[in-house]
Amino acid sequence: MRFAMIELFFVACLSTDPASCRDRSLLYAEEVGLMTCMMGAPAQLARWSEAHPGQRIARWQCRMAGQADRTA
Repeated sequence: MRFAMIELFFVACLSTDPASCRDRSLLYAEEVGLMTCMMGAPAQLARWSEAHPGQRIARWQCRMAGQADRTA
């Protein structure tokens, strides 16, 4: 059985300029499903936020990697 890649897609904005935002994503290994992504996302996003202290997460979602819609 082959699994599709799962993407944790999120929008990160500068803390000092909330209108300045960028799309970001983290890819999970093929064995990870959407439910596992959703359960693990808060911890992953917390680690990302600690490594990027000048930014904040505005929105996020777990989805199949490669989706054309780039809005969380």
